[in-house]
Amino acid sequence: MNPDGAVAYTRVNAQGIDLNRDVIDKKAPESVLLQKVLEEVKPDYCFNLHDQRTIFSVAPDNKTATMSFLAPSVDVERNITEGRKRTMSVISSINKSLQQIMPGRIGRYTDEFYPTATGDNFQKMGYNTILIEAGHSKGDYKRKESRLGTFLALLEGLRFIALESDMDLHRDYFNIPNNEKNYLDIIVRNISLNGKRLDIGILFIEKLKEEKLIFEPSVNQLTNLANFNADKIIGGEDLIFKDEKDVELWVKSTFN
Repeated sequence: MNPDGAVAYTRVNAQGIDLNRDVIDKKAPESVLLQKVLEEVKPDYCFNLHDQRTIFSVAPDNKTATMSFLAPSVDVERNITEGRKRTMSVISSINKSLQQIMPGRIGRYTDEFYPTATGDNFQKMGYNTILIEAGHSKGDYKRKESRLGTFLALLEGLRFIALESDMDLHRDYFNIPNNEKNYLDIIVRNISLNGKRLDIGILFIEKLKEEKLIFEPSVNQLTNLANFNADKIIGGEDLIFKDEKDVELWVKSTFN
């Protein structure tokens, strides 16, 4: 649906329109086409597929969220409609299946209502919509495990929709832990900055450079990160910095 965005590694199209926020205005031709297909097919269920950044974690151990799911809300009150119950039941079945291969790394995405979002509005229109967020596994920057997780989620979702009649599984949906943002790519613990001891939280920014995907390190946080987890945790007791600019220069030179 977004070939220009795929080439440029962005979710916006060539007009600069975020297609995931254009379902109401339909300024983009891609949005018009999607709505046309939706009205022609009139699906009972939709699978809304996304990538999820490495910042997301799963309680209680702050493991990285390899997969996350959402039954989108249809209003700001987040009322649980019959359509949402069906969506929740499908997700509950998917979660039960995936927990066998990635235990403790499956989260529930926030169900805050986004008035212009595609998934929320599809759900509001009566098309039961299962949002799948393909996240991150420790050290897996090519996303092999989350791609597998997405495939298995689709497989189990379709199996459940086709063969099962028990839609009371929606209660199990709320047993899936909420996504939290307590994960980073690298944490350097206990550095000295202006005489204070704190941690450096580093995130990789994904960019295309000469048609290759690169990961540029950036300082995301400078604080006590005791409650955070990361792909790599490094002791920084011997590191002494005068100011934040020195920290940024060190991070770029060390992790590029």
